[in-house]
Amino acid sequence: MKIHEYQAKELLARYGIPVQRGAVAFKPREVRRLAEKMALKEIVLKAQVHAGGRGKAGGIKLLHSPAEAEYAAAKMFGMRLVTPQTGAEGKIVRRILVTEAAEISRELYAGIVLDRARRQLVFMVSQAGGVEIEKVAEESPEKIIKEYVDRAAGLQPFQARRMAFALGLTGPLFREGVRLLLALYEACIQCDASLLEINPLVVTPDQKLLALDVKLNIDDNALFRHPDIQEMRDTGEEDPLEVEASSSNLNYIKLDGNVGCMVNGAGLAMATMDIIKLAGAEPANFLDVGGGASAETVENGFRIILSDRNVRAVLINIFGGIVRCDRVARGVIEASKKIGVTIPVVVRLAGTNAEEAALLLQQSGMNFGVARDLAQAAELVAAALNKPN
Repeated sequence: MKIHEYQAKELLARYGIPVQRGAVAFKPREVRRLAEKMALKEIVLKAQVHAGGRGKAGGIKLLHSPAEAEYAAAKMFGMRLVTPQTGAEGKIVRRILVTEAAEISRELYAGIVLDRARRQLVFMVSQAGGVEIEKVAEESPEKIIKEYVDRAAGLQPFQARRMAFALGLTGPLFREGVRLLLALYEACIQCDASLLEINPLVVTPDQKLLALDVKLNIDDNALFRHPDIQEMRDTGEEDPLEVEASSSNLNYIKLDGNVGCMVNGAGLAMATMDIIKLAGAEPANFLDVGGGASAETVENGFRIILSDRNVRAVLINIFGGIVRCDRVARGVIEASKKIGVTIPVVVRLAGTNAEEAALLLQQSGMNFGVARDLAQAAELVAAALNKPN
């Protein structure tokens, strides 16, 4: 789960990591009131959306009075912010962080991410802060210093010292850097973060460290341990179909294709999308209905898939291990009749009572494409797409 910058800063402050004074506003008038309350001489307004690259897109403004800030906020609220991370559709600005300006001597980077290949957290630091770390990794990988962390032992002080040296910190600032890096790791572990980065981590003229911008993603599977963080979820920043799917306990991710996929199991879903592409079509989504593909889950899956106007055909690929295939087939028939599905639907069921399920589908009178295996299912879907209307 992603959270906003201001929320991430609130969490890091609990671990003693220095952040700017600031507060979030939802209306232009609130921006002025907050700026006056904090007695800010220079005011920074930061659009709160789940995407980077806000500055170049007009989502960060420096103002010199509360009145100026209110005027700028009135233009910023409701704007569609388009950045390389939002896609062409952009994101609507509904929240603005009102914060104090900071004087900057140097911009650094510090971040922690899960390296899935090594099954370890990797701590990364760089003196090339203030720019996208992916760009640094591509153009100047030698500027990124990595420390792999043993989960049992945790981040060791000697590793934090090594990274502080790599950041070019000296004297009291070196000791402060070591403390901050250890605190950042503690925040990552305690919050069950899958990604935590400060970019930039700035050095101020009075030789202090300050987390100027923070990005924090939480492992969805660990959210049950963090009800306070769960409350930070902003569904307005998420795809409406993905929000609807999560409320029905379905795992859904929207893609750009035209073949809706309904599958049980993440691995089978990935294989299904691969073979759809191999057949010359494009998957419109990742949808995992889970182990028990009941009539209700199939119906909810249909509703979500068909809400995507780009979908021109549906491929259902269910392995009947936990649930019998004939029950799934009855669920598919019932849901199709109830919703009134009008586009081609290809069904491949394998497992317990698969032959009985195929017979039910063929005798339903609903013109399902019934496939004996996944390769044939993909071919049937591709053929349906190429058939003239």
